[in-house]
Amino acid sequence: MVITIIGSAAIAIIVGFFIGQTTHQRIVEKKLDAAHKNASNILSDAEKKAQNTLKEATLEAKDKGNKYRSEVEKGLKKRRADIQRQEDHLLKREELLDRKDRTFEKREDSLNRQEEKISDEKKILEKKQQDADALIDKRQAEITKVSSLTKEEARDLVVNETKKELSETRAQMIKQNYEAAKKTSARDAKNLIVEALQQSSADIVSETTVLVVTLPNDDMKGRIIGREGRNIRTFETLTGIDLIIDDTPNTVVLSGFNPVRREIAKMALEKLIKDGRIHPARIEEMVEKSKKELDQLIQETGENVIFDLGIHSMNPDLVKLVGHLKYKLSYGQNVLSRSIQVAKLAGVFAAELGEDVTLAKRAGLLHEIGKAATNRVDESYVEAGVDIAKKFGESQEVIDSIRLGEFGAEPHSMVAELVEVADRISIARPGANSDSLENFVHRLEKLEDISNSFAEVEKSYAVQAGREIRVIAKPEKISDSEAIVLAREIKDKIETEISHPGHAKIIVIREVRSVDYAK
Repeated sequence: MVITIIGSAAIAIIVGFFIGQTTHQRIVEKKLDAAHKNASNILSDAEKKAQNTLKEATLEAKDKGNKYRSEVEKGLKKRRADIQRQEDHLLKREELLDRKDRTFEKREDSLNRQEEKISDEKKILEKKQQDADALIDKRQAEITKVSSLTKEEARDLVVNETKKELSETRAQMIKQNYEAAKKTSARDAKNLIVEALQQSSADIVSETTVLVVTLPNDDMKGRIIGREGRNIRTFETLTGIDLIIDDTPNTVVLSGFNPVRREIAKMALEKLIKDGRIHPARIEEMVEKSKKELDQLIQETGENVIFDLGIHSMNPDLVKLVGHLKYKLSYGQNVLSRSIQVAKLAGVFAAELGEDVTLAKRAGLLHEIGKAATNRVDESYVEAGVDIAKKFGESQEVIDSIRLGEFGAEPHSMVAELVEVADRISIARPGANSDSLENFVHRLEKLEDISNSFAEVEKSYAVQAGREIRVIAKPEKISDSEAIVLAREIKDKIETEISHPGHAKIIVIREVRSVDYAK
């Protein structure tokens, strides 16, 4: 039984092995078939993709070839056009050169003909000259024979008689030339002054005794006043400037005659407003700080003025005094502004006359330097200025220019004379002081009032500092010829009623416009 069971098991195992082998072989064959099919599909897809890629590459190559061919054709076409234009240009140049050659040939022929003509005329003139010389010699010989005088004696006789006859004429000519020279020199001097004024033109602004400080809001006024007014009292005590606080919105006024103190007060107040902390100790601190800043600002102002005028090698202390002039007033005018103007005028005059321009500018700038000496109460500004100039080693020309401020002083150098002339011009200019400005404005108003007083005048304007009056006439009341008479009448009335410096040009303008509308 056991053997039978073992044999049956062995047989079963053998049969199962063969069945498994058969089944495994079938599975492997199926997988091989499937793999063959997949490989065939992959090859087919690869062939299709290769064909598509080949087609796309072919099309792309064709497109690129077409584009390249198109670009080449465009380039060739442009090049042909450029070559054609160049050929046309060359042809035109060639034609132009041909025309010029023909013109030159014609001119050469003309010049040759003229040269031949001139040569012939020269020969004729030489022959005539020879005939004239022979005739003159013959006449001189006859005259010498008749008058018993030699050629030299006859010449001296004629010259002496001519001198006597022309002596009076020569005197008149000398007198006329002298008068003409005087007029020319006066005109040239006026032109020189006008040119100098134009080159050194500067606005003349009358100084005031107040400064306005803007506040961020009206609440700041109470903080500036302080409890029981202690802040404002401290501020006025430390600065010496009155602080005016009224109903004007967002504004306070600093009033005082000392420009330096006014500027310190303004700087300190602006710092306090910006800081926001306003109390006596802070006010004292800001005032001291403003004094130091103003001292530095004065030094920088002097340095800038020296640099702008081209003046060098000046003592730093003297430069600081120049900066102090910015805060000095003379007849309502800033002394530094007027000194700069005098320096520029003197420099222009010196350049025209061949003098030392830098020295003239230096003398013009320092001619009122004595006004910057704040601690000299026992002497005039002229004496103070002379002492300052001597202290800092200034030249004698500069000292002479400073001394001209004294009454009756005479200039001892050309530079001093130029500074004196420039100073007088600066003072005499309209607007140099308050009184002159008021008179200047009044004169312009008077000129317009005189012109407007005529019934034929619609409106008049005084322009160019009163040197020209433009009168707009009423066209319905006067004719063109009557406008000439109106100008003469206005001129006569101006000469009768006011004293006008220089000349006033009256221009009467009459215009008629006829307007209609076509429908």
